[in-house]
Amino acid sequence: MNDYRFVVDRNAVRYVDANGTSCAEVTFPDVGDNTVEIDHTFVDDSLRGRGIAGQLLERCVRSLEETGRKAIPTCFYAMHWFEKHPERGDLLA
Repeated sequence: MNDYRFVVDRNAVRYVDANGTSCAEVTFPDVGDNTVEIDHTFVDDSLRGRGIAGQLLERCVRSLEETGRKAIPTCFYAMHWFEKHPERGDLLA
């Protein structure tokens, strides 16, 4: 079984295996004025049903809080996640 870890950078959170291969990710490129667009969430079929997408969004939200940025969610999963977590609405642009 592979060991996985989360890797966070300015505009993405990735879930990578021991070889550094990305198996899941959420991307949030800058769109200006301290705002990002959460435009893509992906989880490999082999990892589905383990809550990985939710963990990716949690780490994305932490990154936004730490850097003082707001989000415009445009991918379906991110829009749904923010609907389920209205307490995080302060991060929406």
